[in-house]
Amino acid sequence: MSKLGRVLVAMSGGIDSTMTAVLLHEQGYEVVGITMKTWDYANSGGSKKETGCCSLDSINDAREVAVGLGFHHFIVDIREDFGDYVINNFVDEYLSGRTPNPCVLCNTHIKWSSLLKRADQLGCEFIATGHYAIMNELDGRKYITKAKDLHKDQSYVLWGLSQECMHRTIFPLGNYTKPEVRQMAYDRGYTELSKKGESYEICFVPDNDYRGFLKRRVEGLEERVDGGNFVDIQGEVIGQHKGYPFYTIGQRKGLNVAFGTPKYVTEIRPETNTVVLGDMDDLLRNGLIAGKINSMKYPEIPTGIETITQIRYNDPGTLAKLKNLGENVEVEFMANVRGVAPGQSVVFYEGDDVIGGGIIMSSLV
Repeated sequence: MSKLGRVLVAMSGGIDSTMTAVLLHEQGYEVVGITMKTWDYANSGGSKKETGCCSLDSINDAREVAVGLGFHHFIVDIREDFGDYVINNFVDEYLSGRTPNPCVLCNTHIKWSSLLKRADQLGCEFIATGHYAIMNELDGRKYITKAKDLHKDQSYVLWGLSQECMHRTIFPLGNYTKPEVRQMAYDRGYTELSKKGESYEICFVPDNDYRGFLKRRVEGLEERVDGGNFVDIQGEVIGQHKGYPFYTIGQRKGLNVAFGTPKYVTEIRPETNTVVLGDMDDLLRNGLIAGKINSMKYPEIPTGIETITQIRYNDPGTLAKLKNLGENVEVEFMANVRGVAPGQSVVFYEGDDVIGGGIIMSSLV
């Protein structure tokens, strides 16, 4: 038995999770590998070949690494839990006129829960993943800090992790850059793995056509919502659209209506199948209300604290002041921001530290 303990490593077959297992093995942990089957893309009717963490090739790649290093590897089928929670939520959010963030939901409610459950069954004190993030602690509370490689940093998608999850989680890659990880893989003889590309699509929509996914998933949806109105900011009808679930806040392309100037989706009204279009400046908002709050660094989100607030994954963030409303948090931006989309995650940073996050419920004009 290793003095460092037994750790269950989530292995997708990709370079990051593989090097996570390799580094922990080299450090002296007793490693157990696990690959979670979350989705069978053939069932979605998409046109793209199954790739990524759910493909047979990826599962075999993960197993091959485990066999080569001499540790156990298990495959766990969590498709039912994943489908019931993540995919149903994905569909429901679009049908409610919001823009979901399924990766956050999957991390916080499915993957970590499944990992902890299997870790207990296998006698593992810790779990580990290939996320680029750093784990820190303050007054007994665990919290996440941005990774060394800011181009790969994944702290935004981890805001929902509970204290129980974080106290048992290890992120071995947080202090490395992606090129360093590739070089480590190459140096250890994983030549093909070191060149392996990355997938940025939603795992169950690998062709990136979420509209096609919704049409296949919800019988009769296309006919049910077709022919709704585009309206301008004043409420005047300026065209017809193909259905409100097929549009997102900030969208400019694919409107299929010609205007003299570029128009953007500024609001979605599912109750009337209406999509509001405006100019770029009509997307500006001075704040938002966030719900489903998870406070990470502190026991609760402090009222009056100023944070860099990030409203989407690639958002550089905006200085904002927070007000704790109990179950919700009010965010007042110091400079107006564009494209606040209900359903997306909002994450609050103090420097590089995640103090917490939530789901955008509504924007404030």
